Amino acid sequence: MVESEIRKEEYTIPLREFFYKGTTRDVDCRIGRLKALRRAITGQMEEINAALWRDLRKSGGESYLTEIGMVLGEIDYHVKHLRQWVKPRRLATPLAFWPSKSRIMYEPYGVVLIIAPWNYPFQLLLEPLIGAISAGNCAVLKPSPFAPATAEVIKKIIAAVFEPGYVSVFDGEGDVVEQLLRERFDYIFFTGGSRFGQYVMEMAAKHLTPVTLELGGKSPCIVGRGANVKIAARRTAWGKFINAGQTCVAPDYVFVYEDQRAEFVEAVRLAVKRFYGDYPYESPDYPRIVHREGTERLARLMHSSGQVVVGGEVNVEEKYIAPTVLIDVEADSPIMREEIFGPILPVLTYREIDDVIRFVNKREKPLALYYFGPEQEAREVLNRTSSGGACVNDTIVHLANPRLPFGGVGMSGVGKYHGKASFELFSNLRSVVKSFTFFDNHFRYAPYKHLNLLKKFM
Repeated sequence: MVESEIRKEEYTIPLREFFYKGTTRDVDCRIGRLKALRRAITGQMEEINAALWRDLRKSGGESYLTEIGMVLGEIDYHVKHLRQWVKPRRLATPLAFWPSKSRIMYEPYGVVLIIAPWNYPFQLLLEPLIGAISAGNCAVLKPSPFAPATAEVIKKIIAAVFEPGYVSVFDGEGDVVEQLLRERFDYIFFTGGSRFGQYVMEMAAKHLTPVTLELGGKSPCIVGRGANVKIAARRTAWGKFINAGQTCVAPDYVFVYEDQRAEFVEAVRLAVKRFYGDYPYESPDYPRIVHREGTERLARLMHSSGQVVVGGEVNVEEKYIAPTVLIDVEADSPIMREEIFGPILPVLTYREIDDVIRFVNKREKPLALYYFGPEQEAREVLNRTSSGGACVNDTIVHLANPRLPFGGVGMSGVGKYHGKASFELFSNLRSVVKSFTFFDNHFRYAPYKHLNLLKKFM
């Protein structure tokens, strides 16, 4: 008990003391720190790129497109709109309670815990932090131990911008996460796998701490019979193979009309060649799997399901899996029972769109759903399915728009963030009624002689 209390002081007491000073509630302070964070990021651009290369072999172009650029854009959006967001929102008050005024105030929760994964170690730690700071909170950050180089750069950036009591970074393995989750936070934001997400929610429930869980699942891609197959293949390949498939919203599998499978597969082959050349292994733009264990898992999935028609090369020592396409995949095969999270794309076929919709609806609700084809059928697919987000005639771009809330539904996640949704996510919407004393409405008091009249105003 004593050891636990000592650790608790090390983790949370300085942040609570800092929060209670009220510094973070000042809007000018929030905007100033966000601007300082932007300057620190742009000043460390080379170090961030080098770290992402060491951790995941991401190129400078992919690092900016999927990590650094998204974080900078999120900061800019918050800085531009924060003063408007924080204003109390006036609402109407029932006439029966006249003279009173009603409003919603946005107040920070307090001290929030942000746990990030390894696949986008920069973006998925700092984007929720932006929302937490924008809403006026203090934060504890837990980067993934599988991206140690990026974690070190983030620690330098945070130290340059925030006092330790404002934002603190805690490195370490799973025991550090375990200890953090035993403590009482005012909000917990977790990005990662569904299994550990359930554990986070279980631990948070002990303190009734609200949580956001950004998880994943098997995001389907549907190519309608009337789709432009070449564009569908190219955009599906881009969304699937970026970050070597280690993206929570990557197309997990694709359905194509049975007579168009050959055309689609060939178009994917040409897209891979265009993106990464004849030998993706040698391409500086093609990342690696995060660790050996992940590479071995993907190799087992690939070899136990379907027929390889594109790619298929594996180098476990180099943590390399080639951009791969599988056909003749059974619906109950191993690769269709778990999220792939790698550069392997199963291609299934269908005859009727109703069969695809039933297939999707029989499984857990995905984080994303993608459809290529005519507008009328797109509406039908969207109306008859459910997912955290969706794109029509594209993949994954919906998460890059700060005006769109991003998150899952069901087993793919709880809560939405990005842009204003992030500010609101990390804010307690406090309902306030202000009544005046120049007039006292006696209708509401016992013995309720005027109840019938009062009913007319309720």
